[in-house]
Amino acid sequence: MTKFKEFTNFLKTVQLQKYRKEYSTIKIVEMDLPKNIQAIELLYTVYWEEKKFVSFEDFYKRYLQEKGSTIDEFRIKTTMCEDCFRRGLKARIYRTWAGLITQIHAGYVAESVFGDGTVLMSEKLDHQGADIRVEYKRHALNYQVKKTSHAGVKSSKPLARKNVMDGEPIDILYEVPACLSDPKTKKGEFRVPYLRFLEDTRTETFENGFVVFTADTFLPKKKEIDAN
Repeated sequence: MTKFKEFTNFLKTVQLQKYRKEYSTIKIVEMDLPKNIQAIELLYTVYWEEKKFVSFEDFYKRYLQEKGSTIDEFRIKTTMCEDCFRRGLKARIYRTWAGLITQIHAGYVAESVFGDGTVLMSEKLDHQGADIRVEYKRHALNYQVKKTSHAGVKSSKPLARKNVMDGEPIDILYEVPACLSDPKTKKGEFRVPYLRFLEDTRTETFENGFVVFTADTFLPKKKEIDAN
């Protein structure tokens, strides 16, 4: 629980708008990256296993330290100039970082609901279709997080998964409206997607713009299991 609060407080301090302005429009390195220079495994290692809530800059420094030679080898194969590749790679890793730390935060939220030691997250599980795996009272729950135009939670018709593991697949469908930073029309009325977002108690927004999951995402399933 302490780490959940610590991570939540960390996310609130992230200068998300600054990062978006700096990196969101840089899309130079958009080709498939070989597994040995992807950042997903390291993200799980740092923020979930080691529970070190470091800034993007510090994470990226470690990423370069651990994968420097393999990054250079790949850059040479692309024949891209070093400056362009470096700028593009950092922006690419930032987008991965921003998306995954939100997902990892959801894992901490799930653990605060189901209890310490009930949640598993890793790159391997991610590739198998479980962004968040919960093992609670002999029940295995494989949560997969997906953005959608309309929010909801579905377990009867799970989204496509590369490898379905044992347990119940549960898709967390959530909406982040494009109008989040500009919620009103010229007439001063709240836009429909924004109102829909406000009504969804499974998510909340921090002042810096991070949209995160709340306990309401996981509480209904816990109550269902506890009742049986």
